[in-house]
Amino acid sequence: MLEIRHLVKSFGPLIAVDDVSFTVPQGEVLGFLGPNGAGKSTTMKMITGFLAPTAGTAIICGYDIATQPIAAKRHIGYLPEGAPAYPDMTPADFLDFIAHIRGFSGDEAMRHIGRVVEMIRIAEVMHQPIDTLSKGFRRRVGVAQALLHDPDVLILDEPTDGLDPNQKYEMRTVITAMRPNKAIIISTHLLEEVEAVCSRAIIIAHGRILADGTPAELAQRSHHHNAVRLGIAGGADANVRAELAALPGVAAVEPAGGAAGDGLIVFPRGGHPVVGEIADLDPASLPHRSLLEHRASSEQHEREENFGAKRNCQII
Repeated sequence: MLEIRHLVKSFGPLIAVDDVSFTVPQGEVLGFLGPNGAGKSTTMKMITGFLAPTAGTAIICGYDIATQPIAAKRHIGYLPEGAPAYPDMTPADFLDFIAHIRGFSGDEAMRHIGRVVEMIRIAEVMHQPIDTLSKGFRRRVGVAQALLHDPDVLILDEPTDGLDPNQKYEMRTVITAMRPNKAIIISTHLLEEVEAVCSRAIIIAHGRILADGTPAELAQRSHHHNAVRLGIAGGADANVRAELAALPGVAAVEPAGGAAGDGLIVFPRGGHPVVGEIADLDPASLPHRSLLEHRASSEQHEREENFGAKRNCQII
């Protein structure tokens, strides 16, 4: 349904996107992960025809965005970075404007508008000026315009940015419900977001694809996946380190730096959980302990050519 072929974008000497290729079939939600400045938004702009590539192209439902832009764009719903909209319009005016641009009028336009208003839950703000809305509601209005014509391909640049936890849950539910009939790309810098809705994730940094796999596969590639940070009052001596290193599931034990105080980081073999083995040790050997189980953080993944999020569980 969506095929990206060797996209390149240069701004003078800066190569923002460097030979990016991938496909997204119908029924797949692809998470596009990377730090700020990685090239995510630039790639999305090229896919949707808002920015001309230096080289390469995108094929949307069989149409080349470079040579058949109008036909290709009929199949695309796009939420740009920042969810831009006319600030002096109300959501009702804005969606009516988008409906007419998409070729709908009269009762047909009202049916499409009514469907997305109910789906995205923006009825309560439909008659307020957009510039008076919260960031979360502005984002939801942007998602509504992307869905209005029920496109086959959805390109959503950080669709949950600015939403509160309940709104994020609702948005993720909407994306999951649409998944069987569409090819969807969502960009984010949070693996938590990808784990919630995506069947696959691509990690991009410095304009190049670094990894491509399921969220679980990418998390497991991190050296810090399921590692345990062990805080010990008064510090850890050599005997404590030796006892931890002797555990069957432990690959390595290293000092923990930073401002969290004295402690150790225990790395598991093969990324398998090891917190249970540590918790079962004799309390006399690990007095006043606290354990913090890790999945890979975004910073760790960026350093390791991976990306992720951290999950905490406190054990006393």
